[in-house]
Amino acid sequence: MELDATLWAFVGLVVFLGLVTYLGVPKKVTAALDDKSKKIADELEEAKRLREEAQSLLAEYERKRKAAEDEAAEIIEAAKSEADRLTEEAQQSLDDLITRRTKAVEEKIAQAESQAIADVRARSADIAVEAAKLVLADKMADKGDALIDAAIKDVSSNLN
Repeated sequence: MELDATLWAFVGLVVFLGLVTYLGVPKKVTAALDDKSKKIADELEEAKRLREEAQSLLAEYERKRKAAEDEAAEIIEAAKSEADRLTEEAQQSLDDLITRRTKAVEEKIAQAESQAIADVRARSADIAVEAAKLVLADKMADKGDALIDAAIKDVSSNLN
């Protein structure tokens, strides 16, 4: 039998595989693949942990954002109610001021009216006194001596 190239290639392959197996290359390759697999699994676990951490941070920030929005809404509502209260107080103060000023003006008008009535009465009394004086002066000129004599007699009779 002749040794042809195919046989020699087969023998070389078997020797090579034997040598590779003897030197423990498959174990080293398997160990390297296992290490690589373990490294990838660790990286996946780390990525999973980081993802869960990121999700918890996102949820926390969402809660904080919601709380901030609620607080902002409360602040706005408080500001609106404070503005309404201040507006109502200002309106009440304005109404009170208008009422007081109206009352003061009405009192001044009433005082002016009373003063005008008093002035008219005083002037009327002065005119009436003046008219009476003129009337009495006229009557006294006509009957004055007789009245004086009668008054003197009355006084004399009352004294005795």
